[in-house]
Formats: sequence, structure tokens, C-alpha cells
Amino acid sequence: MQKITFPLDGHPYVELNQLLKLCGLCDSGGAGKQLVAEGVVKVDGKTESRKTCKIAAGQKVALGDVQITLVA
Repeated sequence: MQKITFPLDGHPYVELNQLLKLCGLCDSGGAGKQLVAEGVVKVDGKTESRKTCKIAAGQKVALGDVQITLVA
């Protein structure tokens, strides 16, 4: 499993679709929304259906064999 640590750099959160884009897992925010709509993205172990849900420090996002951990 590939692990990515994503720093929020002082921001309180990042939207899920943008996080996928910023980590290079898709080409655009729209493509990130499509991945969420397909039901292949998990947040803290549960399938997430909200495309622009706010992901904060301490949460973990998984897509396939990639796990993203957000840090403050």
C-alpha cells in the first residue's frame, strides 16, 4: 500500500475531490468527484459519497491501494 502524508499548511480542511487532485490521484477536481460518485473512495474506513466533504487533520482517505493521511 502506498502511503501519502498531506499537510494542510494552516488550512482547517481540504475538500475531498480537491485532495484527490492535489495528491495526483486524478487530473482534476471533476475527475475526483467522479471517483467519489463511483463509490471507490473511503474516508476513515467508510465509503464516502459526498464529493466535496471537508477532510481535516487526522483523517485518512483511501483510494485503491493508496492511503492519504492529513496532518495539520
